[in-house]
Amino acid sequence: MDTMAQDYYQTLGLGKTASADEIQKAYRKLARQHHPDLNPDDKAAQQKFKDIQLAYDTLSDAEKRKMYDQFGPDYERAGGSPFSGRGGGRGGFEDAFGGGGPGGFQFDGDLGDLFRQFTGGGGAGAAGRGGRGRHQPPAKGRDLTTEHTIPFNTAILGGEASIPVRRDGKTESLQVKIPAGVETGKKIRLRGQGEAVAGASQGDLIVTLNVASHPFFKRAGKNLELRLPITIGEAVLGATLDVPTPGGTVALKIPAGSSSGRRLRVKGQGVRQANAESGDLFVELQIKLPDGLSPPPEKLSDEAQQAIKHFESLYSGNERGKIIW
Repeated sequence: MDTMAQDYYQTLGLGKTASADEIQKAYRKLARQHHPDLNPDDKAAQQKFKDIQLAYDTLSDAEKRKMYDQFGPDYERAGGSPFSGRGGGRGGFEDAFGGGGPGGFQFDGDLGDLFRQFTGGGGAGAAGRGGRGRHQPPAKGRDLTTEHTIPFNTAILGGEASIPVRRDGKTESLQVKIPAGVETGKKIRLRGQGEAVAGASQGDLIVTLNVASHPFFKRAGKNLELRLPITIGEAVLGATLDVPTPGGTVALKIPAGSSSGRRLRVKGQGVRQANAESGDLFVELQIKLPDGLSPPPEKLSDEAQQAIKHFESLYSGNERGKIIW
């Protein structure tokens, strides 16, 4: 059995007394590090990600963790397991995400038809319907929950993500559509992708999304922010520079006489969401000194020192005189 020797606590780098908050923090850190989208050609990282996902799915659930601590990785097969034949957690998730007929998909209870099933799921049926008297609601399998980290670009533009899920004793991957503009904490409900129970429809899978950071861009609501390095010449004389944006490369005009900290707006190149106006991209200029100025001043050429002194003579007054506490 592939999980026989696996220690879920060790997988997350934790001790058996770890709190729920420590488990969540460890999972998020490791999930970002070994995410398949960030390691597309690394089979070891992909397997590690599946192991991390399995460990978190178990230890983040209080009842599963209790059973795991007692029986180990085979807790699901242990006699008297409280997870067999039970639709645990259904009411709370239904309240959080809204109702709706089984068999469909919902995003935060509002956006439908966003996902396609990668593996076969149990169809919704009329199981549990009483033959006489009052209608009884159909029995439903247990809902599953998981977290998944997506790249910053995918969160802004939308796309697809391969999400591993542990169910019925094995790990599978679901290919899920990610709508444009999602943020960390958003939940996706995949109907019929939870655990199955004999004589009932499958439960649902609820995925909580985490968005990885970007090395250059930041998000501020529906807008994006970028710090753009420019040369002294570009700042003094002005220039037109190519800048990457979610919609492609744009030509950004740098006005002559720009100082560090000046913000320029590129309309419509922020976060894009369905049926909503796109945000803007705000570019903050940062003047970068040439690498040749990094040595001690006494090692600079006479020409460079004279040029710097000339620039210095152009300042008028005390540039910091207006700063007060």
